[in-house]
Amino acid sequence: MATAAQNDKFIRMTTLPVKKLVGELAIPSVVSMLISSVYNIVDTFFVGRLDTQSSAALGVVFSYMSIIQSIAFFFGQGAGNYISRSLGSRNLKGAEQMASVGFFSTILTGLILEVTGFLSMDPLLDFLGSTPTVKPFAAGYFKWILVGTPFIMGCFSLNNLMRQQGNAMMAMIGIASGAVLNIALDPVLIFGFGMGVEGAGLATAISQAVSFVLLLVLSGKKGGIRLRFSLFRPTWKHYTEIAAGGLPSLFRQGLGAIAAICFNQVARTYGDEALAAFSIVSRIMMFCAAAMVGYGQGFQPVCGFNFGAGNYDRVRKAFWHAWRVSTVYCTIFAAILFIWAPQIVTLFRADDPEVIRIGSEVLRYQSAVFPLIASIVMTNMFLQNIRKVVPAIITAALRNGLSFIPAIYLGQLLLGFFGVEIAHTVSDVVSFLISAPICLAALKGMGKDRTPDLLKSTEDAK
Repeated sequence: MATAAQNDKFIRMTTLPVKKLVGELAIPSVVSMLISSVYNIVDTFFVGRLDTQSSAALGVVFSYMSIIQSIAFFFGQGAGNYISRSLGSRNLKGAEQMASVGFFSTILTGLILEVTGFLSMDPLLDFLGSTPTVKPFAAGYFKWILVGTPFIMGCFSLNNLMRQQGNAMMAMIGIASGAVLNIALDPVLIFGFGMGVEGAGLATAISQAVSFVLLLVLSGKKGGIRLRFSLFRPTWKHYTEIAAGGLPSLFRQGLGAIAAICFNQVARTYGDEALAAFSIVSRIMMFCAAAMVGYGQGFQPVCGFNFGAGNYDRVRKAFWHAWRVSTVYCTIFAAILFIWAPQIVTLFRADDPEVIRIGSEVLRYQSAVFPLIASIVMTNMFLQNIRKVVPAIITAALRNGLSFIPAIYLGQLLLGFFGVEIAHTVSDVVSFLISAPICLAALKGMGKDRTPDLLKSTEDAK
């Protein structure tokens, strides 16, 4: 039986003007994404004050963090997409069961990955692209990331589950609190306790544990679904639905992690400076994209609720509004990054001219096509939330995998180091050209071939 708060939320999500609704839901998501990205930037800034090898170590371990994030998003986004559609169609029982299955599956997977990582740390760091000179620094950072793996994955999963219910503000409080703590702990542990890059890893583990506890406490507030282990009774149908909504995230971020590993393996052949430069540029681009992704996250629950309720015109209006805002934002930041690329890279590694030279070139190549990323990201989010599984997987896999990985190796083969530098740029152009017509076709045909939810509860839907 739905509570009064849940009934009020349904009315609000399906009747409030979409521009106002997307904007309200996007604000906390944008804030939490920006604060989390500030942590990444600050992390890179402080570690960059140590040495080039420490900066490179962050890039190596970041590939592992991308892997666990992709798995957490698989469960959290997959379950969350189903939950938003279920709440839109008044299927509260199915939503409650799915929330518990998605969350506890994430935690169990995180524990398995933590143990596996400790048992195979040395060969794993080699696989992630570490050089012999970088490996000791990467190992010190990595061990604390492994300790925090269940908490990191739990945070990503809970964040998605809460956002998809329209509780973006609660999710923001949990995520932002841990990120602010991380920013405060970084200089204390890195310099105050003399732990170096290992201190950055410990700061991450502590802050993610704090965020996890806060998110867990806040998840049942404001009409949110309470997580109960008694409802953790996973079935094949549950995981089928999670896969339908989560595979695009898994492909997008999982292939992104694999691509980052491939990129590190290629980049290390050009030295530690190249590895550090690519790591710095990656963090800068993630920071600049954070607000755009956050705005898309505000669009997602609006899309899911209204698709579940059959309000397809509202879904279209919400999509085009989110697309316009995101494209304008990316265009502005593209100009800033292109014009001031050397000055921006210098902030993170001022005493290494080679890192600055390589980083500035790569940053300009990527910023030149940055406006296209808004279309790629919004398309993928839209397709995920309307349960267009295959198109969503294709568009998710393109930018960070299907087009990027070939661009790395073909670029190196045909153009040498320059080909590696422009691999992201080539990938973004190809991804846009393929995803745009897929998106337009889905918008036009939405609702004509809707697939019923496998876990639909007839009783709850009445």
